[in-house]
Amino acid sequence: MSASRRIDIAAPLLKWYDRHHRSLPWRSPPGAAPMEPYRVWLSEIMLQQTTVPAVIPYFGKFLARWPNVHDLAAAPVEDVMEAWAGLGYYARARNLHKCAKAVSEKLGGVFPDSVEGLLELPGIGAYTAAAIAAIAFDKPAAVMDGNIERVLARVFAVETPLPKAKPELRKLAERVTPQKRPGDFAQGMMDLGATICTPKTPDCLLCPLRKLCTAHERGIAADLPRRAAKTARPVRHTIAFLLLRDDGAVLLRRRPPQGLLGGMLEVPSAPWRDTPWRDGEALAHAPLAIEWQEAVGDAEHVFTHFALKIAALHGRVDAHAAAKIDGQWQQPREAALPTVMKKMLGLLPGGDEVRSRKNPRRGRARS
Repeated sequence: MSASRRIDIAAPLLKWYDRHHRSLPWRSPPGAAPMEPYRVWLSEIMLQQTTVPAVIPYFGKFLARWPNVHDLAAAPVEDVMEAWAGLGYYARARNLHKCAKAVSEKLGGVFPDSVEGLLELPGIGAYTAAAIAAIAFDKPAAVMDGNIERVLARVFAVETPLPKAKPELRKLAERVTPQKRPGDFAQGMMDLGATICTPKTPDCLLCPLRKLCTAHERGIAADLPRRAAKTARPVRHTIAFLLLRDDGAVLLRRRPPQGLLGGMLEVPSAPWRDTPWRDGEALAHAPLAIEWQEAVGDAEHVFTHFALKIAALHGRVDAHAAAKIDGQWQQPREAALPTVMKKMLGLLPGGDEVRSRKNPRRGRARS
C-alpha cells in the first residue's frame, strides 16, 4: 500500500465525517478540541460489547451522579454496580471503579495521554487505550473495533477469516491512521461502519471510500469480513427460587465480588451446571424450607460463552419469617438487577410486566 493511498483513505473519510458525523454526548464536533478524557474513557468502557442507543441513557445517568473521576472513585462499588445494572459484562463496572480510584488516588485525577500509560490502568486494554489516546488526546494511535475491522477488511479485500485476520487488520489500521486529526479519523471509521459499511447490507453507493474499496470493486463487500465457523455454545441449567414476602417484595442476595456478575444482586438459585436439575434435588439449595410451587414456563439467557436455561420455583413467607432470612427484600419492578435476574423474576406468577421491561440490546460497540 503506497503512501499516497494512505492519504487518500484519510482525506475522503474525514471530509465525509465532517458532514455526516453522529452527534453523541461523549464527542466534540469534528475539528474541535477533544472532549475531556473522563467522558471519553467512561463512554469507551460502556461501549464495549454494547450498542450506542443502549449506552446513551447510562452515560447521562453516570455523569449526573458522578460528574468527574474523583466522584466516581469515592462512590461505593455497590452503587456503581447497581447503576450499571442492565448494561451487561459486569466485570467492566468493577474495573471502571478500580480505574477511577487509580486515576484519582495515584494520578491526581489526570488520565495518562499515551497508549502505554493508559494500558497500565485497570480495565483498559489495547483497543480502549488507543481509542482514548486518539479521541481524548489526539494521538495518532491505531484504533481497532468491530466496525473498523469490517471497513478495513472490505477496503483492502482481506479474505482471511476473523479472528485470524486481526493481526493483518491491525497493521493496516496502523498504516492508514493519519498524524493529523487521528481522533476524528477513528470516530469517522466507527461511524462509517455503523451507518454505511454495515455487516450485512453495506450501502456502497453512499460510501466515501467506494472508489478505493477493493471488495466493492470485486463485488464481494457484503461477504467480508469472513469469519471462522463458530463452535456450539455450551448450555447450563439452574432453578431460581422466587420467594415473595406478603407485601410483594422478593428475596435477593449479593453475589460474591469476584467472578461472573460479581458484586451484583441476584435471585437465589441452584448452582449453574451442565445437566438439568430435578426439583427435589434443587431444594437443597433453597433459601428456606417451605412448600415451593413450580413456576409456569421457563427462560433462557445467553452469555458470551454459554447459554443458561432457567426453571423456577416460587413461594411466600410472612414478614416475621422474612426477617429471619439473610438477604434483601425489594419490589420486583424496582430492583436494579442484571438482565438474567430480570428474566428470572419474569417467571413469578403475574411476572409478565417484569419480563417485558425493555433491556439494552447487545451488539457490536457503536452500532
